Amino acid sequence: MLRSRLAWLGAVIAATIVAGCGSGNGAAPTTTIASTTTTTTPSTTTLAPTTTAMSVTTSTAQAVTTTTAPALPGDPIDFGPAAGDILAVIGVAHDDVLNLRAGPGADQETLDLIPPLHDALIALGETRELPGSFWIAVDYEGTNGWVNLGFIGYLGITSDDTAAIVGQLGEIPAAPTMLELGMIVAESLSSEEPPSDLVVSVAATEGGDLGEVTYDVIGLGDDAVRGVRAHVFGQPGPVGFTLDTVEVTTLCGRGVTEDGFCV
Repeated sequence: MLRSRLAWLGAVIAATIVAGCGSGNGAAPTTTIASTTTTTTPSTTTLAPTTTAMSVTTSTAQAVTTTTAPALPGDPIDFGPAAGDILAVIGVAHDDVLNLRAGPGADQETLDLIPPLHDALIALGETRELPGSFWIAVDYEGTNGWVNLGFIGYLGITSDDTAAIVGQLGEIPAAPTMLELGMIVAESLSSEEPPSDLVVSVAATEGGDLGEVTYDVIGLGDDAVRGVRAHVFGQPGPVGFTLDTVEVTTLCGRGVTEDGFCV
């Protein structure tokens, strides 16, 4: 029994020696475990620089010259014709004109000349007061300017006043010339206080069947009525002219109704 165990132990030792010399180079066998190393390279993202070209606009400041209109003479007042009113020239002699001026005042530049019977001025709604006079802005055939309010009015109703004038005079007037006959009629229509201005707005004519003359009687002491325009017709006779007809147009100061009466 002892021999058997010794024999078995010897066999094991022999086998171990053989197994230890089996590589042929005397080196102990080496078992290599392949080590897999994963190297992670950090990912670097390089952003390409983006350059945005900024357009720089250089503004050159330009000098702006502001022209201030010269101040108008006089003082503005809330008085006179309203913008858009249609006005007529009154009290201007037949051989004269009404000046359209660049500003209020008789010393202002003259822009145009308005005939004595012009009746289509358009008020612009501006009035200025100067010492002794009032001036209004108007449109005269497309030109804007200023005129003296004393020579402006509204044309009112026209009526045949022959009978009233003959009744006032007590007889049918007669005179050597139409100019004198017209003066008789104009004086009958005038006032003493305030004294009226008698102006021949249409020159006298004495040829043909009837003579004619027109007088503007301005200043009757009534704010609503500036005056009257008397168109006088005369019948020629052996010693001059006898009154035939008088057509009287009311010259209003503040406006007219649809029927032509002063307001």
